[in-house]
Amino acid sequence: MTLRLLPLALALLAGAAQADLLKDPQWQAWLDTGKTADLVRAAQGKPGDDQSAVALALAAADDNDATRLEASIPALQTCIDKRPQAVCAYALGRVYGQQAMTASVFKMAGLAGKTKEQFVKAVELDPTLFEARTGLTQFYLMAPGFAGGSTAKAKELAVEVQPRQPEQAKLLRALVAMNDKDWAGAERELSSVKAGDDHPLQRELRGAWTRVGFEHMEQKNFTKARGVFEALQRDYPAHAAGPYGLGRTALDQDQPDEAIKSLERARTLEGADRMPIDHRLGQALIAKGDKAAAKVALERFVQNKRANPRNVEEARKLLAGLA
Repeated sequence: MTLRLLPLALALLAGAAQADLLKDPQWQAWLDTGKTADLVRAAQGKPGDDQSAVALALAAADDNDATRLEASIPALQTCIDKRPQAVCAYALGRVYGQQAMTASVFKMAGLAGKTKEQFVKAVELDPTLFEARTGLTQFYLMAPGFAGGSTAKAKELAVEVQPRQPEQAKLLRALVAMNDKDWAGAERELSSVKAGDDHPLQRELRGAWTRVGFEHMEQKNFTKARGVFEALQRDYPAHAAGPYGLGRTALDQDQPDEAIKSLERARTLEGADRMPIDHRLGQALIAKGDKAAAKVALERFVQNKRANPRNVEEARKLLAGLA
């Protein structure tokens, strides 16, 4: 991987599934559902608390707010220096990873190094913190060698956790298989994972299957893609991943009516604002010939602060063509 691809790698890392790092179930629920304004208000009411520091940092990362990201660093660093906690190191790694996404080429490598350092520290402080181990695995797989990437180290992380967390080890091996383009191997590992009521593992599993579904779609294997997304819709009915994937598959197959139906469903579910749903809905509406509705969807999308800049740029081009 070259230096110019590092922001994409870190973007994928920053977008990793949220984990149960917050002890208060309500705080975690707000984070999972993107209700960061509620989370920030609650966390600000407990200044000096380590959980508040973690909550504010993860909320800032979710909102991609540069000012709040920078402001979250001192409290996390204090937690790590004076009251070492894996969750604080993990949160700080997330902050540095998010900052690297928009950093200049000169600062990017340094921030990547800081991201890795904090994830390594989190794993050392708590080897069972699966969120940190997953984050470090993804870093090793996505970052270039000169920035600390290493497939061998990613494999070691899966081996180390096998005795304690065998189901988590399967998912980590699946990530390595995906990196090696061994999609059949990845599916075998994912199909064998028994997540039970382990919420962090459930979320990581959902994200991994979503990636598999889109790989099938990219390969124009729409039957397999549809099967994966239908399973996601069945297994995670409250989440947007399944309907969004079905909408994308229908759009790629020139089925705008079906795409619109699935995408409209997706935009009402958890995680919707982290996906370019309105961008794709706009495309489907254009394909159907409904330019007025397409304009509404696209204008809504470009206002989404969580949207990927690349999708926003494409949406703006579509809007210009509707003018």
